[in-house]
Amino acid sequence: MKTLTVALGERSYPIHVGRGLLDRGELLLPFLTQPRAVIVSNSTVAPLYLARLADALRGVGVEVAEIVLPDGEQFKDWQTLNTIFDALLQRRSERSTTLVALGGGVVGDITGFAAACFQRGMPLIQVPTTLLAQVDSSVGGKTAINHPLGKNMIGAFHQPKLVLADTDTLRTLPDRELHAGLSEVIKYGLIRDLPFFEWLEENLESLLSRESPALAEAICRSCENKAEVVAADERESGERALLNLGHTFGHAIETGVGYGEWLHGEAIAAGTMMAAQLSAQLGWLASADVDRVERLLRRASLPVRGPTLDVERYLELMYNDKKVQGGHLRLVLLQRIGQAVLTDAAPLPEVRRAIAGRSVNA
Repeated sequence: MKTLTVALGERSYPIHVGRGLLDRGELLLPFLTQPRAVIVSNSTVAPLYLARLADALRGVGVEVAEIVLPDGEQFKDWQTLNTIFDALLQRRSERSTTLVALGGGVVGDITGFAAACFQRGMPLIQVPTTLLAQVDSSVGGKTAINHPLGKNMIGAFHQPKLVLADTDTLRTLPDRELHAGLSEVIKYGLIRDLPFFEWLEENLESLLSRESPALAEAICRSCENKAEVVAADERESGERALLNLGHTFGHAIETGVGYGEWLHGEAIAAGTMMAAQLSAQLGWLASADVDRVERLLRRASLPVRGPTLDVERYLELMYNDKKVQGGHLRLVLLQRIGQAVLTDAAPLPEVRRAIAGRSVNA
């Protein structure tokens, strides 16, 4: 097991990465305010791992309740959030009861938002079971549900007490989900870590083959990058926004085609290529580097073109993005591989051209 730290002063917390961690209830015990926990999972993950985690907690004297949600991005909504609240109230859960999110990004996001809201805040532990959640969404305290007009538009910052990433859970991850997670891994290399990007170019086949040492290295390097950014800018007032490379385009894709049609990582991959294309149009990113980014995403079996939404529909959805400020569209673009920038200086005709040039019918 390797342990990293998200340094937030008194609210700092560890990220444990390793094999067999679901069976180690003693790792969670120090982060429980009282020996009561409610595990929230979904209908796909629960049959695989819920009993193991619950038994591990009961083995160290913790009273455990369970909530199983339907699986899918389309269920990251008010109705499902209320399912959690109903169960917590029926079980007479207290403010000091700990919510444990066991699953991928949807489970982590909605459980985290429930923890932020219930009785004005209860402790949260993240136990991510997908690659995307282990390298990104479980770390940093962003929690949310979706709105029909925009992804993750209703939420709160609520940091976990602990992130426990058991790499063994990736053995049961469908290939499509693994590939989607690699999109967020590649992002870290693109925005701030050129040596990591180069490592990914050399080791991608080991990741696709699910070799444990390579997966552990990719997860740790990704979490190290995110932990540094979150520690410097917890509330996304500056540097943290760079973690959203491809997300303004990608969230428009997810909302525009309907939640769940494209996986988050797939939409982010297509959005990243739109951002790279726009960066090249502005004279920042060399065309050879655009090709380099595309090659790596293709090798990871990720889409490099978005769906055939109307360009104006893309822009309509993008203007609902949380980075819009003063009515200006702010985008994360690349000055070169390993260096990203947040800018509102991209002319709209160039944004339109990048979207059109990176759609399926281009």
